[in-house]
Amino acid sequence: MSDFTLNEHFLTVRQLAVHAVPPLVSRERFADLLGLPLGVIVGWINKGMLPTVTIGKYSLVNVELLRKSCLEREFTL
Repeated sequence: MSDFTLNEHFLTVRQLAVHAVPPLVSRERFADLLGLPLGVIVGWINKGMLPTVTIGKYSLVNVELLRKSCLEREFTL
């Protein structure tokens, strides 16, 4: 029997889920991923705080550009 605990398994699955986010997602999906109300996401988009891409009649959150922007920033504790 492996020493791999159930808690470690769930952490591994959760980490994989984070990396499985597509580069573009709907506003609704982005709100679900962050656990925030859709109205908050729409407000952030309207204020220019989140990058979006319009494809046809759909406006999608550009998760890849957001991820890149976050990685380029310096954080201090």
